[in-house]
Amino acid sequence: MDYFVHESSYVDEGAEVGAGTKIWHFCHIQSGAVIGENCSLGQNVNVAGGAVIGNRCKLQNNVSVYDGVVLEDGVFCGPSCVFTNDLTPRAEYPKGKENYKKTLVKRGASIGANATIVCGSTLGEYSMVAAGAVVTQDVPDHTLVMGIPARPAARVDEYGNITEWFEKC
Repeated sequence: MDYFVHESSYVDEGAEVGAGTKIWHFCHIQSGAVIGENCSLGQNVNVAGGAVIGNRCKLQNNVSVYDGVVLEDGVFCGPSCVFTNDLTPRAEYPKGKENYKKTLVKRGASIGANATIVCGSTLGEYSMVAAGAVVTQDVPDHTLVMGIPARPAARVDEYGNITEWFEKC
C-alpha cells in the first residue's frame, strides 16, 4: 500500500487509491471509488462507489462525494461543502444511481466552506465558489461565483487572485 489510511478509516475492497494520498480520521472510501495520487482527505470524508477524484485534490473535513460526481486534478473542497446527485429525492421512491445527475468539477476549481453544488452543474477550470454559495447552474472557467443562488462576481486567475470585478456584485 503506497498511500496512508488512518486506523479509524475504512477503504473498501475494490476502491482505487493513488500513491501518496492521505486519508485521515473517520473516512469511508466505498468500493468502486477512484481517488488519484497525492490527495488529502480530511476528517469524516465519504467517497461513494461511483465518484472519481483526480490527482492532487484536497477535501477538507466533512465532505461527501456522491455517485456521479467527478473532481478533476487539483480541486479544492472546503470544509463541509455539499454535493447532491438527485434533483427530486424521495425516500419512498428512490430512482437508483443510474438516474442521478452528473456533476463535473474541472481542473483547479475551488469550492468554499459550506457551499452547495446542486447536481447537473459543471464548475469550470480554476473557477471559485464562495463560502456558503449555492450553485444551481454551470460556472464558467476562471469565474468567482457568490450568493444564493450563486452568480458570477469576478474573474480569477489560476492562483485565485481577482483580476476583474463584474459591475453588479
